[in-house]
Amino acid sequence: MPAERYDDTQHDSGTQSATEHTATFAERAHDSGARALAGESLDRAADLLQAVKPRLRGWLHLGTAPLALAAGIVLVSLAPTGFARLASAIYAVSAVLLFSTSAIYHVGRWSQRGMAILRRLDHANIYLIIAGTYTPFVLLVLDGTARVAMISTIWSAAIAGVLFKMFWLNAPRWLSTALYLALGWVAVLFVPDMVAGTAPATWILLLVGGVLYSVGAVVYGTRWPDPAPRWFGFHEIFHTLTIGAYVCHYIAVSFIVYTAA
Repeated sequence: MPAERYDDTQHDSGTQSATEHTATFAERAHDSGARALAGESLDRAADLLQAVKPRLRGWLHLGTAPLALAAGIVLVSLAPTGFARLASAIYAVSAVLLFSTSAIYHVGRWSQRGMAILRRLDHANIYLIIAGTYTPFVLLVLDGTARVAMISTIWSAAIAGVLFKMFWLNAPRWLSTALYLALGWVAVLFVPDMVAGTAPATWILLLVGGVLYSVGAVVYGTRWPDPAPRWFGFHEIFHTLTIGAYVCHYIAVSFIVYTAA
């Protein structure tokens, strides 16, 4: 497989037939030697496919993960109320999970089974960061029925998305992208309430971050642009945009948290 067309979906599809073949072989084998050979074949296939990963794959998120952890600690520590600390902690944990899992998955070298598990977690965390980002805004800006409706909707959808990725790992790329975008923009239903309770800079940053996430999702879904596949391809652009969106949203969340009554 040429390096310039590598991405995580191709990785799984490229190993799927080999996985099925060796699994069948292992089931029919009755001696430990045959089973060991089947496992070794899977590991060798995974090693060959990982060897063609773009050289910067995952390193951007590896550098961001400790920064997100430090930023999250600051956010929680400076939150003025217990409710604000709770909202901050949920947001911070979702961000650290996103960047650290992505870094572990993309940078490390794993067996075929290990990569399948990490890929599920990596994709599922996208739903968690969306819900985690909304949480401070919903809990600290909205109230009454709007708060209950929004928090219930966003977290129910996020949990459904996590289960979707866990049980349908090879879902069509366009479908995954559409679900990410739908969950990310569900807040438009509550825009009047959210805008009324925040300063212009806050909701502008929220909007800019949402646009960056959305552009990243489209880049991921279309695999374009792909400027330097061996080093910095479409997936690296996607990761860069997620970092930019996170920065915008972190600043916006900080405004909300630090002014919480």
